[in-house]
Amino acid sequence: MIGLSDRVIISCNGKSWFVRASDGKLGTDLGLVDLGQLVGKEPGDVIHTHSGKEFLIRLPRSTDFFEYAKRSTAPMLPRDIGLVIGLTGMNKHDHVLDAGTGSGISAIFFAGVAAHVTSYERRAESAEQARMTISEAGIQNLEIINGDILKEARMYDVVHLDLGLTHDHIIHAHSVLKPGGYLACYTPFFEQMALAYDGSKGMFGECASYECIMRDMDRGERGTRPSTRVCHSGYITIMRK
Repeated sequence: MIGLSDRVIISCNGKSWFVRASDGKLGTDLGLVDLGQLVGKEPGDVIHTHSGKEFLIRLPRSTDFFEYAKRSTAPMLPRDIGLVIGLTGMNKHDHVLDAGTGSGISAIFFAGVAAHVTSYERRAESAEQARMTISEAGIQNLEIINGDILKEARMYDVVHLDLGLTHDHIIHAHSVLKPGGYLACYTPFFEQMALAYDGSKGMFGECASYECIMRDMDRGERGTRPSTRVCHSGYITIMRK
């Protein structure tokens, strides 16, 4: 049942809005929506505009928070987050260490898979914004720490780094990884990818780097072809202890 202040998606005629159940109103091109109607409803129910248009209620998922949540930084794309999850075998038994949090999007995706996620963010403003987003998502197994990951001493199954990478980060990640655990480094440039790859030598038994590419398909009356939009996003280096 949807309660006061809960976040939901409402949809009509192929359009969607990310809203909060409240005593407010939402103006749309399909009519005025009284958001108080949401309280007490269930996903799959409908509410109506003042003119009688039906809006379907859906619960938001991680992908919706990527699309609609307030951002303090540019988050990793869902496809790249999926690669980290798949290449590390992240699962419901894992305790995951993440840094830097940024807008919290990656950590939200990880929390949907892992037993628990601890995410470090050095910028206080970004950490607070991420906490607000996580609260709205109703996630209980995710902790945001405003601080330096190099001070973390607990042991983890998976470590994920999306920050200004240094060799110290590689050394520290190795020290807090359980045997058989994985380190995943997301980096935007060749030089940082090389730092991650070269830094694994002598510590990690396995290491591989990948370019993150996914092409959309454009389909129209004339035919179907790959989109001309940029399909590259960054690089992921996966190491196993």
